[in-house]
Amino acid sequence: MPPRPPFPPFDEASARQKVQAAEDAWNTRDPERVALAYTEDSVWRNRDTFLAGREEIVAFLRQKWDRELEYALRKELWSYDGNRIAVRFQYECHDAAGQWWRSYGNELWEFDEDGLMRRREAGIHDVAIGEAERRLFGPRPEGEKGRPLPFR
Repeated sequence: MPPRPPFPPFDEASARQKVQAAEDAWNTRDPERVALAYTEDSVWRNRDTFLAGREEIVAFLRQKWDRELEYALRKELWSYDGNRIAVRFQYECHDAAGQWWRSYGNELWEFDEDGLMRRREAGIHDVAIGEAERRLFGPRPEGEKGRPLPFR
């Protein structure tokens, strides 16, 4: 597997770069592309689901984006230290019935020396919203990259 710069130990600039790269990849909704950022034996906790390895990650992401329609994500650096990064995020999507959701969460990431994520722990909470309350429409425009997320 080719290395994925930037590499730990992270400074503020490289941590922000890693967060933006993750946001950009997840907004493609391409499970195979997203999974390349993780080690072959990466372990995840996503809500109440525990995963191990790229194959499980790809299957999980396929199912996720089959049910979370028009998914749009924003991530923000919260903290970093050595080979770890903490992120807060929000995403919006709708289900097959047309109900829109905004999901708020925090992630803890741990990387190997090649810049691949070997551990991801995510806590996520969903809030039903009306279509008129949406504020995320597709990938973040270039001019908005690096801006903080709204609190609500």
